[in-house]
Amino acid sequence: MGKAGGGPTRRVATSFVDLEPQLLRRLLRAKDRIDAASHEDWPIPRLAQVAHVSEAHFARSFRAAFGLPPHRYLLTRRIERATALLRDTDWPITDIAFQTGWRSLGTFGRIFRDINGVSPGEFRAAIERECDALAAVPHCVLSAAHRPDLSAAVSEKRRQAQRATKGSPNTERDDESGHPGGRPVRA
Repeated sequence: MGKAGGGPTRRVATSFVDLEPQLLRRLLRAKDRIDAASHEDWPIPRLAQVAHVSEAHFARSFRAAFGLPPHRYLLTRRIERATALLRDTDWPITDIAFQTGWRSLGTFGRIFRDINGVSPGEFRAAIERECDALAAVPHCVLSAAHRPDLSAAVSEKRRQAQRATKGSPNTERDDESGHPGGRPVRA
């Protein structure tokens, strides 16, 4: 059906599933480029060129496919990278900001706070406090906390063995041997 003026009605994709597979592949190619080099500038014209579509179509389709406009996606990736560097390195915050593609330390701090709820300095201080608290815990206690709990498995095996020796009814007996699951039970 056409518009009131008689021209064809244009269908706009409103979700990931509405996009054509070829367009989706092109959008993923552009998204992969952002992921691989989030420290670089990625204006819409450059991304549209990577995807081989017009700028307006790229911006509209990217948002429909991934739920975010391209620029916001780029900012999110930069903040994710900065968060990892703050957590895993002792680099100065200024170096991290510039290394992850921010041209202004103030903008980096504001966007970081908007996304994470704390400033980069507060984030790093919280991570350091957590590490200090874990450093005070003896290694043997940390190791014990990560061991699997076998007491439940051992208790269940003992209950099965007791049922088998007492002759109590067991719904798991699969064969004439009388053993649960058709296998002998070892305590």
